[in-house]
Amino acid sequence: MSRANHRYDAVIVGAGPNGLAAAITLAEAGRSVVVLEANETIGGGCRSLDLTLPGFVHDICSAIHPLGVASPFFRDLPLHDFGLEWIDPPVALAHPFDDGSAAVLRRSLDETAAGLGLDGPRWRDLFAPFVRDVEILSNAFLGPFPVPRHPVALTRFGVQALRSASGLARSRFEHEPARALFAGMAAHSMLALDRPITASFGLMLGVFGHAAGWPMARGGSQRIADAMADYLRSLGGTIETNCRIDRLDQVSQSDQVLFDLTSRQVLAIAGDVFPRHYSRQLEHFTYGAGAFKVDWALDGPVPWTAPECHEAGTLHNPGHSPRHVHLIAHHRRRQSCGQAGQVGGRIGLRVAVVEVKRGDTIASLSGRMALSDNKQERFMVLNGLTGASDLRPGMQVKLIVE
Repeated sequence: MSRANHRYDAVIVGAGPNGLAAAITLAEAGRSVVVLEANETIGGGCRSLDLTLPGFVHDICSAIHPLGVASPFFRDLPLHDFGLEWIDPPVALAHPFDDGSAAVLRRSLDETAAGLGLDGPRWRDLFAPFVRDVEILSNAFLGPFPVPRHPVALTRFGVQALRSASGLARSRFEHEPARALFAGMAAHSMLALDRPITASFGLMLGVFGHAAGWPMARGGSQRIADAMADYLRSLGGTIETNCRIDRLDQVSQSDQVLFDLTSRQVLAIAGDVFPRHYSRQLEHFTYGAGAFKVDWALDGPVPWTAPECHEAGTLHNPGHSPRHVHLIAHHRRRQSCGQAGQVGGRIGLRVAVVEVKRGDTIASLSGRMALSDNKQERFMVLNGLTGASDLRPGMQVKLIVE
């Protein structure tokens, strides 16, 4: 932590994309800045590692980056000069069905509409105004909050965006391919799709898909963080890894301290200097639903039936036929012990949601699900729980059934 005690205009704790973005913004304004990262590598959720076999690079978290080319901040960064190269797949998103068909999102609005049959004109009518206003929307929602200069465009978007994804999909589209395609994008909200504003996620991801694509970084998402770091260094900024900050007095000599951390991490470091009402807000912050990711080392292309899937960079695979696809994300309060849904379609995994009862252990939860299916099965815990001490009565634990 040799540089942490030097005098800087600003210290950024955490070298994820947000921390690096803050550091770049300050450095571009002529401020001296240092980024302190507890881990050996920078990037946070924007990292890549060899997780399976030699030669296979896997993204730890994020892999597809519409905002990497669409956001006002990233559009202005010269990251190409620092080694970042984007791959823009011919098909941004494919949503295959068990009958061999697929709904696809392409850069071309007309080509996407042409593949959605009778719902094609409805898709075009919904997205065309927003694609035309993409700069207005991205500047409004991905930048500072100035007085709106385009109230008509923002109001037109807001009327649809405030709706639930399920309500919008069912009211705008008559057939399941278009409904499923939209629901799959809206499911990135990590909320139940009958909740208000979930439509906004499907709308924005669809708009960015048509306006900018859903690209990936050649060589993995780590290349994004690395390019940002190299650009920051070219501006005079400094990055130090293996530098864990546990107390605010470790960086007290700096004029400004910014945290790219979770609320609980910030509270542990600086909770004693915050106003009590703000500390309480951090204490009671509710984290969203987690996600479970499986990394595969494949010996060849996935044999998709629908040819469009071979051109897609992203696939949403619910494992159902079109007539059964109403929503991809089901409301958690409707799930109970014994109910399981397909995950990953044809790869043979199911997800089960089990409510914890008093005295439960991980083994008893797994046993309860095996009993409900009347056969022995292996379970992996999605939540990352390690033992009974992590279980609280009433919480819902997601299990992968293999």
